[in-house]
Amino acid sequence: MEKPAEHYWQMRLSDVRKSLEANHFEVFLADDCDHARRIVVEQILPGLQPKSISWGGSVTVVDSGLYEQLKELPGVKVLDTYDKALPREDALERRRQSLLVDLFVTGTNAVTETGKLVNLDMTGNRVAAMAFGPKNVIVVVGRNKIVPDLEGAFFRVKNYAAPVNAMRLDKKTPCVKTAFCEECNSPDRICNAWSVLEKSYPKNRIKIVLINEDLGF
Repeated sequence: MEKPAEHYWQMRLSDVRKSLEANHFEVFLADDCDHARRIVVEQILPGLQPKSISWGGSVTVVDSGLYEQLKELPGVKVLDTYDKALPREDALERRRQSLLVDLFVTGTNAVTETGKLVNLDMTGNRVAAMAFGPKNVIVVVGRNKIVPDLEGAFFRVKNYAAPVNAMRLDKKTPCVKTAFCEECNSPDRICNAWSVLEKSYPKNRIKIVLINEDLGF
């Protein structure tokens, strides 16, 4: 067989897609980041026609190029929660406002082979928006986020995604030094609000773009 690794990932992603669709998520498969952006702009957005858009913290959204592209959408009000120039209180207020946009774009910490999304937040705005508030949600997911089940998702989040994100954000937490969750009480703790989305409600409200690349943490 030629290109066995490519064949392997096509099969894995196809299986995850079926599981997610059975749980009422609308799913798109992308070959790479460029393909993912085209799917969002050319296939998803025309049907939604959002008047307002925002996003939750996601390295995948930035690295895929979607953040920069969506900021430039004509005629769309953008609530940029990534604006580092905002004072803390203004940034929190913008996150509150982002819960009522037409379209919320984010990533996920883990997606199970049984079709569930698992996330862990510091402030909770991302998990809140995914569950309720914005009219539609787009979740962009690299293949490296796939895990067998909920147990694998919890382990991945606590012992990889959380420590790496704490390092990225220069937090003063024990996991920055040990690379493992220490169930800490640090003021800088980023592990505060869990969510497990077993199904999308209403059906197809959450649209998932599975990307055949390793992206994000």
